[in-house]
Amino acid sequence: MKLVRYGAKGQERPGVLDGEGAVRDLSGHLSDIDGGCLTTKGLAALRAIDPASLPLVEGTPQQDLRLGACVGSVGKFLAVGLNYADHAAEAGMDVPAEPILFTKWTSCIAGPDDNLALPPDSAATDWEVELGIVIGNGGRDIALDRAADHIAGYCVINDISERDWQLRRGGTWDKGKGYDGFGPIGPWLVTADEVADPAALRLWLEVDGHRFQDGTTATMVFGPAEIVSYASRFTTLMPGDVIATGTPPGVGMGQKPPVYLRRGQVMRLGIDGLGQQTQKVV
Repeated sequence: MKLVRYGAKGQERPGVLDGEGAVRDLSGHLSDIDGGCLTTKGLAALRAIDPASLPLVEGTPQQDLRLGACVGSVGKFLAVGLNYADHAAEAGMDVPAEPILFTKWTSCIAGPDDNLALPPDSAATDWEVELGIVIGNGGRDIALDRAADHIAGYCVINDISERDWQLRRGGTWDKGKGYDGFGPIGPWLVTADEVADPAALRLWLEVDGHRFQDGTTATMVFGPAEIVSYASRFTTLMPGDVIATGTPPGVGMGQKPPVYLRRGQVMRLGIDGLGQQTQKVV
């Protein structure tokens, strides 16, 4: 299934894509696409619904029908740094021996095609296309060989980062990662059964038509199951939690000289089978 949340900002309704790529309204069956429907039991109930029996939503998604973040009421938005060997090399940093975990504040979550408002004091706002994990069954101290069973599905994330505040202004990375709008998620949540191999997905990002990132999840240091198992050692993962898993090379910080976002530019990014995002910088 490809689950979506559609409608005006703050008023999103739950939906599912049908075989023709149109949105069907799920609000007669549930109030939102969130942790309440993403457990094994919840997804089984959704799979039993024939999309053709659901009301057709007017409009074409991502054209004249706005999509919100594909998960609502996110409790935790975790992320992993330097999780691609080739990106670590680009950043001039060692490949980590263990996953580098940090948080993105949930107030940064945005729709996949919402405008990105640069912070007033932005000096070095950067892009990062990433594979997103959405937790289905929650848990703590999850064994590695069972971790994949806790993943409801996957999505596209742009882990937008203000490098000056992230790296050069002291404190933790979180300051540069959590501005409003710095976490576009979606366009849809693709359930795990439709992703044959999350370690073999091509992901890419362009700015004003120039392709800066063009990589594959095959170069990830820690795969999705490892990340879920590791993160669960430090926090109880809950249904609907989101984890961004790192980015391939090609970020603005890694260009020589570095290149950062400017107002008026347009980012396009995507992952094979998981959809695309477009954000205008304002």
